[in-house]
Amino acid sequence: MKLVSYKTEDREHLGVFVNGHIYNLNSCDKQLPDEMNAFLQGGDVLMERAKKVDAQIKSGEIEPKQEAFFELLAPVPHPTSCRDGYAFRQHVAAARKNRKVDMIAEFDQYPIFYFTNHNAIQGPGEIECMPDHFQKLDFELEVAVVIGKKGRNITAAEADDYIAGFTIMNDMSARTLQIEEMLLNLGPAKGKDFSTVIGPWLVTPDELSQYKTSAKEGHSGNAYNLQMTCIVNGKKVSAGNMADMDWTFAEIIERCAYGTDVLPGDVIGSGTVGTGCFLELNGTGLLNDPNFKPQWLQDGDVVEMEITGLGHLSNTIKKVDTDFSILSLKKK
Repeated sequence: MKLVSYKTEDREHLGVFVNGHIYNLNSCDKQLPDEMNAFLQGGDVLMERAKKVDAQIKSGEIEPKQEAFFELLAPVPHPTSCRDGYAFRQHVAAARKNRKVDMIAEFDQYPIFYFTNHNAIQGPGEIECMPDHFQKLDFELEVAVVIGKKGRNITAAEADDYIAGFTIMNDMSARTLQIEEMLLNLGPAKGKDFSTVIGPWLVTPDELSQYKTSAKEGHSGNAYNLQMTCIVNGKKVSAGNMADMDWTFAEIIERCAYGTDVLPGDVIGSGTVGTGCFLELNGTGLLNDPNFKPQWLQDGDVVEMEITGLGHLSNTIKKVDTDFSILSLKKK
């Protein structure tokens, strides 16, 4: 099942995406909320009701009215929190090699994550960026999961049962801001908190069963063979696979939930896939060729991400018309 959040006449709604069309869930079953957060709060009971409606639409048992005029939102427009992991060893190793520093042994000991701004979640469409963001503006190609039920001290063996669904994530990054502030060993903060994009829909785990594969040796939890690509202005710049995650989402959730609650509506990203951002691609390019010309996102660029089974997420970068700069406020 593909769950979507969308807007008509300034009202947010919850629907399913079936065969290229959106259908409102509440209009098919009045016991289903017309909003994603309330739906996720209902846990397995509401999820099963929604799957029944989805199956009835697909079989032709019911023929609800299609939504004709809508704005597609992030599938979870108002997450309870947003964390991002660091699960792909290839990306971490390449980024460190490009900086001429050794790989950190701790990467293989435990998964890590950071909190980002859950109020800056966006879906398909325009991404407004401030002038300072364009100082090395970057995409990051990732997968994210959304938690479907409350839990605490969850083990990796049971963590996959807490996943309501999967979605594409673009963890936007303003690298100059990020690099400067992290010199103080705190963050990331302003380099990340302006936009995190997820979408176009939330895909329930049962839809991905055909893509299941084995986790890396020494790891536990579900893994999936999903091709991941990013295209900028019509040119493919990044390609990877979700199966290359060293730490599984189950293991990441185990750490997230230690001594605290994870809640329905929490978004958790995988971290960047290998080759999945310009920071890594530029570093590798310059390492191999001193004449390599780095690339960063510019005003008007179109960023498209596609992941097997999860769909196609498209965004257009737009520069805000202002000269306000926090970089200019630095003390000398």
